[in-house]
Amino acid sequence: MDPEPTARRVFWFHRPETLEWEIEQHSSHGGGTLRARIPALPDLDEDPGRLRRAQFEAITNLERSLKDNHPRALIQMATGSGKTFAAANICDRLIRHAQARRILFLVDRANLGRQALKEFQGFEVPGSGRKFTELYNVQHLTHNRVDPVASVCIGTIQRVYSMLRGEADLEESLDEESGFDVAPERPVEVDYDPALPIESFDVIVVDECHRSIYGVWRQVLEYFDAFLVGLTATPGKQTFGFFDQNLVMEYGFPQAVADGVNVDFDVFRLSTAITESGSTIEAGYWTTFRDRETREERMEQVDQDLPYNPDELDRKVVAKDQIRTIVRTLRDHLPAIFPGREVDEHGRLRHIPKTLIFAKDDSHAEDIVRIAREELGKGNDVIAKITYKASDGGKPEDLLQAFRTGYNPRIAVTVDMIATGTDVKPIEMVVFMRMVRSRSFFEQMKGRGVRTVSDDELRVVTPDAARKDRFVLVGAVGVTETKLIETCPLERKRGVPLESCSGRQPSAR
Repeated sequence: MDPEPTARRVFWFHRPETLEWEIEQHSSHGGGTLRARIPALPDLDEDPGRLRRAQFEAITNLERSLKDNHPRALIQMATGSGKTFAAANICDRLIRHAQARRILFLVDRANLGRQALKEFQGFEVPGSGRKFTELYNVQHLTHNRVDPVASVCIGTIQRVYSMLRGEADLEESLDEESGFDVAPERPVEVDYDPALPIESFDVIVVDECHRSIYGVWRQVLEYFDAFLVGLTATPGKQTFGFFDQNLVMEYGFPQAVADGVNVDFDVFRLSTAITESGSTIEAGYWTTFRDRETREERMEQVDQDLPYNPDELDRKVVAKDQIRTIVRTLRDHLPAIFPGREVDEHGRLRHIPKTLIFAKDDSHAEDIVRIAREELGKGNDVIAKITYKASDGGKPEDLLQAFRTGYNPRIAVTVDMIATGTDVKPIEMVVFMRMVRSRSFFEQMKGRGVRTVSDDELRVVTPDAARKDRFVLVGAVGVTETKLIETCPLERKRGVPLESCSGRQPSAR
């Protein structure tokens, strides 16, 4: 019943009732299979008031790929250019015009699922005057059961894997972390699950598909007999390979800046002696040693010189004065970096611009938060750590929402939680206090500052800001001078050299 009957590899057989439904659709409505209905998609209305040019091209090119029966397609669009909005249009058109029964929208972690759900809830279906969720059932998978009436399911890959394993539910903390972070050591294997058959989804949209999920999680994606569509701003070589090099849309950061979709950035470079060369703890000094997990401290006398190199800084060795120097320097230069803003009696900015600081790990983030509060003379509400292990008794999601829409916090310190996909438009400064050598991961982290925001929305959170026409990227550890390489997003095993992931030695630029 396909227009061009073509064999394709499937994990298991379709259920008899599924085949019966397809035959009924064909005989009663002449619709045939999904692959027979997709070519009948009407032309997309190019409405510049509703769709940006890049979104229109992405949707049109993807539909052409689907009509040509390409099983996989990749959309590359710059951060903030409206990938999720384009995806909502795609879902609407496939459900409304091609009778797609169910679409899976895969997100990197649960908080991005909640963000995506809001996008669908706010999306007005063209020509209907009604919201997407008023016409279609959208389910955010917070438990291990697909709603049989759901047209769109939003969830993480670890959640779907848990469902395929027949588990009653997935631990909430595992859903809140990135699928990359909780990935097992070896590729997962799945068995056929009649409760979640291979035809459960007609299309799978993989958001932030640059993440390295195609190794260990690959069989979860390939279990379903579905079209696969990838969305990302920063595809890597593995991403291109998984999607059969079928790049249907390419819209990069320079073009987005030229179109006014993104804002450009200035670089403020900071350098300290130990950041560049390391240092030595001399023999005879009493030094504080701290347990990495519990942060319990003990005093010991160093009996021989203890040298450390820059790579060990803030991991094996914490130089608090180095963090303090960086914070003080930023504090004192803010009026020059953001001219025209209100200053207090000490000549310091009255309203610190919304700032995101990337730390090396959770312990490093704790140190930055404590020292920043001391140096800036601000309290817990102004400077907050937003990681999977949020401190101060706050939930990470609540702190993130406050950072996004409220006056406080002014400064958020994170590790990876806000590094990809998270939308915080008022950010005006991104500070790297960790080294990043992966091009993909650097672009994702930098992308947290590129989003545009209306003047009124910006002034709600930063009263003395006239407009956001740029953001400031602060390189405190040499990240702006380092040659970026194409590699996996981030190696988390300590002691594993970067070249083992990339096959190439990093070199200075």
